[in-house]
Amino acid sequence: MATHTSDLLAAAAPRTVGVVRGIADDQLDLPTPCHEYLVRDLLNHLFEVVVNFQELAAKRPVEWAEKPEHLGVGWRDRFAVEVDRLIAAWSEPSTLEGVSPGMGMPQAVVGGMALLDLTVHGWDLAVATGKPYQPASEAVAELHGLVEQLGPTARKMGVFADPPPTATTPTPPDLDHLLAQTGRTPTWPTTT
Repeated sequence: MATHTSDLLAAAAPRTVGVVRGIADDQLDLPTPCHEYLVRDLLNHLFEVVVNFQELAAKRPVEWAEKPEHLGVGWRDRFAVEVDRLIAAWSEPSTLEGVSPGMGMPQAVVGGMALLDLTVHGWDLAVATGKPYQPASEAVAELHGLVEQLGPTARKMGVFADPPPTATTPTPPDLDHLLAQTGRTPTWPTTT
């Protein structure tokens, strides 16, 4: 069985998994567009997201580790396995019904948040490590509405930074616009 959410996750997953598989050990201490995260920190965060959003799909509570550590032996392969489990977890139609007990928002929005992290953090890791990254166009199109919906609250909570000044003019719903709306500079590391 599949849902719209699991289809979008399945489209986005190979792109991010490919980036993660290509990260060398000597790149783990590089900076990322997420100012407070080095590559290793962002990998651990994304790993935590992928695992916890499996539980959120099942409407179970989750605990977010303050400093998760998922980069043990075979972490690249384990990440790919956990992403597959994430897709499977959101493939049951009942996962999209009701309100998330752990997040207090509609389950469909929670599923979209998993897609957002997989897509945007895939870009973060790619540019931090010099890897090519072309997100799933259907995921980017879907995420524009979600970011518009969550943006004001996410900015108040410090999850998103304010969009860079160049992002204030209307642009087509593309990756650069999505990144800007999450507070990223699409030309990172260039600071113009």
